[in-house]
Amino acid sequence: MYAIVEASGRQYQLEAGRFVDIDLVSEPVGQTLVFEQVLMIVNGQESHLGQPYVDGAKVMGHVLSHGKERKIIVYKQRPKKGTRKKQGHREQYTRIFVDSIQLKGEMLAEAKKAEKLVVKEPASPKPEKKAKVAPPPATVKKTASSTAAKAAVKPKEKTSAKTTAKSSPGKSKTNKTK
Repeated sequence: MYAIVEASGRQYQLEAGRFVDIDLVSEPVGQTLVFEQVLMIVNGQESHLGQPYVDGAKVMGHVLSHGKERKIIVYKQRPKKGTRKKQGHREQYTRIFVDSIQLKGEMLAEAKKAEKLVVKEPASPKPEKKAKVAPPPATVKKTASSTAAKAAVKPKEKTSAKTTAKSSPGKSKTNKTK
């Protein structure tokens, strides 16, 4: 037993006792949804086809959660031009549990009581862990003897460019063989 319904501009096959992910709807978690745009109901050998919708048909469900799909990467490149564009996005969805399928007030299919899912409230945010801070490095106390020792050390003498040896311009340092 299943029904084909139209929601958010798309068609979905819904069965009682199962959940489906549809495009994001603004209903809060736990809210009941009614799909009245039923295109077709199939019940074993018997099926009802609407033109365009089946009269008096409803599919009842409730919102389980909202979420995002996996990231989709869109990559465009123009050959031999050096232009590239990489974009990504995540589609948002609403997960809906189908409770029942009705036709003209008559219950055709209903989720079993054991199948009905309990709506989970969002978990409370976990307390953030505090980062361990390293102790400050030990400071060295300056004493009079250490500053006097530094002053006693003579700085290195700088060599000037004039005193360095220059190679003669006509001679090459590498041997070229032909």
